[in-house]
Amino acid sequence: MSKGIYVATMEPNSGKSVVVLGLMRMLLGKTAKVGYFRPIIEDTKNGELDNHINTVLSHFELDINYKKTFAFTRSEVLDLYNQGKSGKVIDEIIKKYKYLEDRFDFILVEGTDFSNENTNLELDINILISKNLGLPVIIVANGYKKPLDIIVDNTQLAYNTFNEEVKVLSIIVNKNNPDDLKTLKALLIGRIQENTNIAVIPTIKSLSSPTIKEISKALNGTILFGEDMINNESEHFGVGAMQLRNYLTHLKENTLVITPGDRADIILGALQANISKNYPKISGIILTGGLIPEKPILKLIEGLSSISPIISVKEGTFGVANAIGKIKSKIYAENTEKIETSIASFEKFVDTDKLSNDLITFESEGFTPRMFQYNLLQKALKDKKHIVLPEGYDERILRASARLIDAHVVDLTLIGDEDKILERINKFDIPLDTSKISIVSPQKSEHFDDYVNTFYELRKHKNVNLDMAKDMMSDVSYFATMMIYKGHADGMVSGAIHTTAHTLRPALQFIKTKPGVKIVSSVFFMCLDDRISIFGDCAINPNPNAEELAEIAISSAKTAQDFGIDPKVAMLSYSSGASGKGEDVDRVREATEIVKKKAPHIKIEGPIQYDAAVDMRIGKSKLPNSKVAGQASVLIFPDLNTGNNTYKAVQRETGALAIGPMLQGLNKPVNDLSRGCTTDDIYSTVIITAIQAQEF
Repeated sequence: MSKGIYVATMEPNSGKSVVVLGLMRMLLGKTAKVGYFRPIIEDTKNGELDNHINTVLSHFELDINYKKTFAFTRSEVLDLYNQGKSGKVIDEIIKKYKYLEDRFDFILVEGTDFSNENTNLELDINILISKNLGLPVIIVANGYKKPLDIIVDNTQLAYNTFNEEVKVLSIIVNKNNPDDLKTLKALLIGRIQENTNIAVIPTIKSLSSPTIKEISKALNGTILFGEDMINNESEHFGVGAMQLRNYLTHLKENTLVITPGDRADIILGALQANISKNYPKISGIILTGGLIPEKPILKLIEGLSSISPIISVKEGTFGVANAIGKIKSKIYAENTEKIETSIASFEKFVDTDKLSNDLITFESEGFTPRMFQYNLLQKALKDKKHIVLPEGYDERILRASARLIDAHVVDLTLIGDEDKILERINKFDIPLDTSKISIVSPQKSEHFDDYVNTFYELRKHKNVNLDMAKDMMSDVSYFATMMIYKGHADGMVSGAIHTTAHTLRPALQFIKTKPGVKIVSSVFFMCLDDRISIFGDCAINPNPNAEELAEIAISSAKTAQDFGIDPKVAMLSYSSGASGKGEDVDRVREATEIVKKKAPHIKIEGPIQYDAAVDMRIGKSKLPNSKVAGQASVLIFPDLNTGNNTYKAVQRETGALAIGPMLQGLNKPVNDLSRGCTTDDIYSTVIITAIQAQEF
């Protein structure tokens, strides 16, 4: 079941608030604890609250701190995008959403308003947010005064645009001609030939009419009278510039009278008409030019039993009339009539039973890199571990250390001479607070002699003497690995400047493998655009036999499970199913059977080709009865040559983030970096190592 829904639009003034209010009422009827989140709000002035948030929180009495309900203002997002920091936007939004997700049963997420000219960027951001939150989408379209063919074309474009990246659960077209509802819905169902809820809502006149409060705010007006009636809706407006006897004939129900402040005849005549049974009611009066009626007139008005709102504005009459014509009605917390009308309209025209059922049964299949990285960080934070980095002089290591310390995700020890490390930090201007980390030089360490003796005892059967042990412990990799062995650190990450053999040798000599595990293997977390795949083994074992290949598969499946990925294992080969012949494919077939016997709970398919493993259409055509084909999350390569080249090809050609290699099978976590690694690679690998350390 999804824990949230994302309400999005592709244009301004779509009536999105009607859908949000209706959805919130529907959700509160199904679920006790419903949260509300707006990732990006409009810029506000003078400490004002965002109107959308204030309306929802107030009306539904939601117990959420206002500051927790949004992540950024529009200008903050644009500023970060201009700085090339779009990733920071998504990371913070995920963080804020997850905070609410932990505290509520369901979250209603409202997208942006499209009140800005940069609609393409805004559309991209909304799709990116919904995708990274793993939420289905409700698209709200605007049919106001548009031909039916244009509405259908625009709606299909919106559907296609979102549906390429996220699941569109429902389409709601708002503000339609009441006479066109059945025809429009039939056209949309015929065009969007999918199992998508489609609803059409007519234009609701009372929701389209701005209130006196909205008009006054837009004109920066001063309320002179009738403050208790400022929620009056103005369905019409007209300028009172003619003689009163003529103007009265132009009044319509809920007309807003616009007149200069010195036209006492129009002011008093309009107020009298309002209480007369022979004339329509007015919604209010706007006095223009900054003119205020004279005291006798004000005294007369004060004595009336019923006074419609009277607002004074500084601008001239015709400028005011033009400005009022451009005001778009909004729904705000105090206007309960509009809120209840919105909810009633939603419930009348939307099949809420079907929509709520689709929400309950929806399962998100997407798992984006940003979601994965956020989950990694949160998992590591739950049980903070101590990681040692032997290559303390490397600039990338130092930069990654600064990020890790800022995130408070691990405790760190850097191996090296403290003065040299400080010199490197200053040289590269790295914001690393060394008071928050440990720096250890092997031969100066208080543990050096103990480490030497321990290594000697562990390796004397291999003809290692004390002098040799002392030399070994002077090596940063051996010293760091001994820290783990002695419990002075929980894990190690190395390889930025050292070979894989140099990193692994000490671990294999005295950390050794877990009970029942014969080989150490590796996996990469391949963070593709819409999913996380695990590739193994792409770094350690050149030509594994069937038994070793099976062990790699079992270890990789466990790794997937440990990191929140449903393991569906594909044993890759150049042939799918039973058709292939040859030594290589037979080895994969044998390894698959070994896994089925040793770990029958694992979903596994093999031999299978890469395209059949990851593409649903191809997978079903080649292996129609497979539970893995087309949806494999763990891909086991037959040899190092194939695995290493494939992961690098996928990484380079798709722009995927490759986290790893992460080593599997050791008694304590030791992970190897590529010598071409980036700061991001080191950061991610340290976090993964910390999570591995939580097992021990």
